[in-house]
Amino acid sequence: MSDDALLRWLTEALGRAPADPSAFVMALTHSSHAGPSYERLEFLGDRVLGLVMADWLFRLFPDEPEGKLSRRLNALVSGETCAEVARALGVGAHLRLGKQARDDGARDSDYVLGDAVEALIGALYRDAGLDAARTFVERAWGDRVLGQRAAPKHPKAVLQELAAAKGWPPPVYTLARRAGPHHAPTFTVLVEVPGRGSAEGSGSSKQEAETAAARTLVETIG
Repeated sequence: MSDDALLRWLTEALGRAPADPSAFVMALTHSSHAGPSYERLEFLGDRVLGLVMADWLFRLFPDEPEGKLSRRLNALVSGETCAEVARALGVGAHLRLGKQARDDGARDSDYVLGDAVEALIGALYRDAGLDAARTFVERAWGDRVLGQRAAPKHPKAVLQELAAAKGWPPPVYTLARRAGPHHAPTFTVLVEVPGRGSAEGSGSSKQEAETAAARTLVETIG
């Protein structure tokens, strides 16, 4: 892709033309590719996203207690949600990947896409400041935030409460297997409520796999 095409996409995706396009090129560069990768910018962007989202939720829901705000925040900054935002923006098509990572499907990996969108937020914060980052996040996450009528409960919490309410043993999570390359792993977790049922779930992290397994088991035995 030409530099001009990348700049046009960045301007459309970010809502403003970058002052320093090189920072955004880095934000789209995976560690499998030659040159500096997005990892440092992802570290920064993760924190900026958390701050912007926490402040936004604090303003949007003035009567909610900390626990409900935390549940909203955790769902909205999860790797799964970041990957959804990245796909909506078309980030995958602009990632700079090494050959092996391309062959392994990293362009559509939740893990890689989620990190890349956070790296873009980090680059935008460095390029134009917190207000620009806030404007981008509120636009890119808008429907997901405003569409949350009630603070979501985490599936693991729902399963824990279900087991307790019915007098069942607590859920037990076990890592069943890990597959895929380092840059795009897939974890599969087995969750069991002893004597009541079990289910498996997969994700790009153990946490995501546990969440998926808990959600499936709740649907099965709830």
